[in-house]
Amino acid sequence: MKYLLFIALGGASGSVSRYLLAQWTHAQWQGSFPLGTLVVNVSGSFAMGVVFALLERQVLHPDWRGVLMVGFLGAFTTFSTFSLEAITLWESGQTGQAASYVLASVVLSLLAAGGAITLTRALL
Repeated sequence: MKYLLFIALGGASGSVSRYLLAQWTHAQWQGSFPLGTLVVNVSGSFAMGVVFALLERQVLHPDWRGVLMVGFLGAFTTFSTFSLEAITLWESGQTGQAASYVLASVVLSLLAAGGAITLTRALL
């Protein structure tokens, strides 16, 4: 039961962090392109790669997986929001922006996670 509470606390802090980062990004770069969500997903993917590598190398105790990966990062990354924003762009006739948003989100998030794993492994 205590483990579930830690996951819940991680999730609460992840969702608040997602909101704050997305709002800050939207305030800095206004426009119709959903840059805040892109920044959240890429940085969340990078963080997921770091945590994965730290757990893999046993630098973090396995209990941190639930708190950080399931709780914090599960709530921090926003692929459900990403999906809705991509569809909204598409339906509003902004097909180029929708396509570039989907491509950038997938490619940059994969590169961030892979780069983080490689970087963290190299530093350990």
